[in-house]
Amino acid sequence: MEPEKNNKTQRDFKNPDENVSFSSVTVVATGWMLDFLFVSLCRRLKEGKLDEFNESLSAFDAIYKSSNLRGSLLEEKRLICAFITRVMHGKQLDVRFEEDDDVMPLMSAANVWSRLKDSVTDESLLTNMPILLHVQSVAVCLEKGQRSSATSVLKWFEINFECQQNLQVKLSRIVAEGDSYHPFLINFSFKHLLDTVQTYLDGFLEKNPSDYLLKAATNMVQSLQNSEDSEDSVTRDNTQDDTTSDSTQKEGTKNQNSARLRTKRKLLSTKTYDVFKPETCKKPVIHLRRITPSELSQWKTENEPDNTSTIKKTRKPHQKWTAQLDKNLKDGVRRHGQGKWALILQDYDFEGRTGTMLKDRWRILAKAHAVG
Repeated sequence: MEPEKNNKTQRDFKNPDENVSFSSVTVVATGWMLDFLFVSLCRRLKEGKLDEFNESLSAFDAIYKSSNLRGSLLEEKRLICAFITRVMHGKQLDVRFEEDDDVMPLMSAANVWSRLKDSVTDESLLTNMPILLHVQSVAVCLEKGQRSSATSVLKWFEINFECQQNLQVKLSRIVAEGDSYHPFLINFSFKHLLDTVQTYLDGFLEKNPSDYLLKAATNMVQSLQNSEDSEDSVTRDNTQDDTTSDSTQKEGTKNQNSARLRTKRKLLSTKTYDVFKPETCKKPVIHLRRITPSELSQWKTENEPDNTSTIKKTRKPHQKWTAQLDKNLKDGVRRHGQGKWALILQDYDFEGRTGTMLKDRWRILAKAHAVG
């Protein structure tokens, strides 16, 4: 009877899915895949890789729609994916996520955020996130030169959300001026919005870990790398042993040859001769004579170029700073900050000037109190 028991145990080990419903296994595996794609979306957002983000989003959406998985946590993750998708496409004003064509990505993100309040672990985010979405919805329109769209954004937020009155007044004034580099917009920048979203995601993932499949895959990759490193180490050791053996053999042969050479050199003279150079002991002798003025004049005439009068050194004319160039420099400093000359050069045409020239010009403007 004992052999039969052992055979049964072996069969159970080889075919574990005979005792477990495959549909149950599918549910667990699908949940892991959705968690992995959710973490991937969060990481792609942090890295700013839009193409990879869209690929992970397509996979997440396909698996979610084809599976029967449902639950409050999974639904919450789906809403978070919808929110960060709208933020990721926040600067693409031609992208639409809602039936209303006037609702741009960041405006739609504000709608989704209002449904995620229960998932927020940091209460300060409840106040800061709507403000950043509000400000950047306006700022992106101004950045694209669409002042009328920025005005529509202000009206939309006033109708659909309880906006701070002072914030609306401030943004209305900025829209009227059309200043896309206003210090207020720079303070509540798009990067600030992304950092705040990342803080929210970090808090959610800490409370709701979704990295089981990620950790398993990471361990597998590390195991494979360690195995490859071990094989490479063994190969290197064997190669080194062969090299050492060859080097030892060559060194012994070299020592023997050196011993023979040293023995022979005792029989030879230490003085060397250049057999290919005749009369090596003689030094060349140079005879000098006085050159007459007529010979000197004739030599100059023969060696002077025919078109000496046409050879002139050209100097690059000095480039003057125009009022428009000064304005571009001031706008660039307001946008990127003093010292970011390389970034400023990318935004404007300074007619071939370098970052050092921009720095020198800024110093001159500062001394003349013309940078206010």
